[in-house]
Amino acid sequence: MKTVIFACIHNAGRSQMAAAFFNQLVDPSVARAISAGTQPAERVHPEVVTAMNEVGIDLGDARPRKLTQALAEGAQLLVTMGCGDACPVVPGLRREDWPLQDPKGQSVEQVRKIRDEIRSRVAKLSAGRCRADRADPERR
Repeated sequence: MKTVIFACIHNAGRSQMAAAFFNQLVDPSVARAISAGTQPAERVHPEVVTAMNEVGIDLGDARPRKLTQALAEGAQLLVTMGCGDACPVVPGLRREDWPLQDPKGQSVEQVRKIRDEIRSRVAKLSAGRCRADRADPERR
């Protein structure tokens, strides 16, 4: 099984949304996503929880966690979102950076835009690599 890590600074917004979308889109027997942060917050931003609830994903119980070298070593891809040099470099691990605005403290409308951009990027990432449309059992 492939593992993708989505990482941002606080693991309280962008990376949480990305991992949730990835895990919704991809067959769990093929790949999974986890999220982490370089300086984890105490909780997921409330505006992110609200925006994700609007699309049927509950992040109310999600908890930020620390991005460690050990966590990263088990993955095939690290997608960073604004943590810059604070994100670890793991030899042999492919890394992409998505420059996305931090949703913390943003209006609901702005958080929706960020959420939709993340959903679009995750869909492109998963297409053709490890996608299995859960809504279509024929594709499993």
